[in-house]
Amino acid sequence: MKRLISLIICAAALATVSHACDKDRREAAGYTEILTVTGNTPGSKGDEGQNDQDGEEQEKYDIYLLIGQSNMAGRGTLLASDLNETPDGVFLLDSGDKPVPATHPFNQYSTIRKDLSMQQMNPGYSFSLKIHQAHPDRPILIVCNARGGTSITEWAPGTTYYAEAVRRTKAAMKYGTLKAILWHQGCADSGSRVAQYMGLLKTLVASLRSDLSAPDVPFIAGELATWRSTSPQFNNMIRTISDNIPNSSCISSEGCGMLKDATDPHFNRDGQILLGQRYAEKVLEMANFR
Repeated sequence: MKRLISLIICAAALATVSHACDKDRREAAGYTEILTVTGNTPGSKGDEGQNDQDGEEQEKYDIYLLIGQSNMAGRGTLLASDLNETPDGVFLLDSGDKPVPATHPFNQYSTIRKDLSMQQMNPGYSFSLKIHQAHPDRPILIVCNARGGTSITEWAPGTTYYAEAVRRTKAAMKYGTLKAILWHQGCADSGSRVAQYMGLLKTLVASLRSDLSAPDVPFIAGELATWRSTSPQFNNMIRTISDNIPNSSCISSEGCGMLKDATDPHFNRDGQILLGQRYAEKVLEMANFR
């Protein structure tokens, strides 16, 4: 009898050990499965890092593309105080195609710009402030890709300038929705090409809207400096943009001061700020903020 009892006790003990071993094996197998699925190991960034990245990409920005030549790149003199300012709720798409807090100059990350020292106050600054004031709960992402001295033919579909504008805007659209395209260009074309300009602009706008899958995005152009001898002819033409291109408009340059003298086509700091405010007023009329 004692021998039988001993055998029963031993069998029970072995069963307990076997169950514990099976449990350990199952837990080990389950842990290995988790590591295989997540690709993480203890001590790695794991799900937390992934969530941070997803959260960044899912941030919903209102995106604005700013393109054209020197007055869009910005030639208004920046003050020392401007360089220390970071406007609330305003971001720039940087050289790595990521949103970063906006600082001057707004054209600094342009992939086609001239020397950095030439990039100064542009319309993007005051434009962003006015839009943010109207919609403080909507972060703004500016894609500024301008270059001074360029003709509209250099922005035609198939050119480098066009391709970079589209590429960078598509990169930005991972983070939100394109709300408007701001265009300031024409000094290089205000002489002999005025008669062909609207046709070229129609092709440009149609291609941008198609390539960016934004068929109704507002397109807003700006007048040239009023003091230039070739500006009246160009400005009269660009004011007809809404008659030629759907969901488009033009802003006035009246009262935007000159940077140097009557031979210079650039707006000064105050002129750039006024221009940007007018762009913003037009966007607030035309864009869908629902």
